[in-house]
Amino acid sequence: MILPTITTITPDWRNKVKEVEELGLKEVNVFLTCLNREKRGELYALLKSAKISKVPFVHIRSDMDPSELDLLVREFKTEVFNTHTQREFPLSFNLEKYKDVIYIENTYKPLDEEEIGQFAGICLDLSHLDNDRRFREDVYEHNIRIIEKYPCGCNHISPQKPFPLLGDKTWGAEPDHPHFMKSLSELDYLKNYPERYFSSHIAIEMENSIKDQMKAIEHIKRILPHVR
Repeated sequence: MILPTITTITPDWRNKVKEVEELGLKEVNVFLTCLNREKRGELYALLKSAKISKVPFVHIRSDMDPSELDLLVREFKTEVFNTHTQREFPLSFNLEKYKDVIYIENTYKPLDEEEIGQFAGICLDLSHLDNDRRFREDVYEHNIRIIEKYPCGCNHISPQKPFPLLGDKTWGAEPDHPHFMKSLSELDYLKNYPERYFSSHIAIEMENSIKDQMKAIEHIKRILPHVR
């Protein structure tokens, strides 16, 4: 299932929750990327207030302990999680309990086969993959070899940008942020990838409004018949 996402990179995440409530949506994905524990608690309360019944897919942070994942499963029926490689953000707590539903995202460092083997598989960020194809061919070829060997349990989808996404760059606000969609055509790159690269849990990773994300979802469904 492809769903809009409450992202937290920019400060308007509270407005995204309001928008979800106004649209009457009952299921969304959530990326906790930039929220400390206190703000995460606030977000969970807002989700409950907005009568969100399910958050199938959550991007967790390295400072989350098992009890917080317990809460997400209990209160929001979360089914899968993703995290960055521990070479970038080492986990602060032992999440062995959830290792079979935690997937490692392909980010700026090449995928590590040994690390992926310790978890459920790969969270394939297709915009990162495509950016590597265009600007880091060696990393792209390395990652493709590993992607072919391990299950893809969840996906991030962002717009394609005409510049390299470097891990040490400080991005400006919208609309200059690489996760801000300017045109639906920025999603057409997805047609270049095989159906097996798409999982049953797909998150729209955009700083755009939820309404814009819904338009993106409809466009993706039009160009990719296998995505629903």
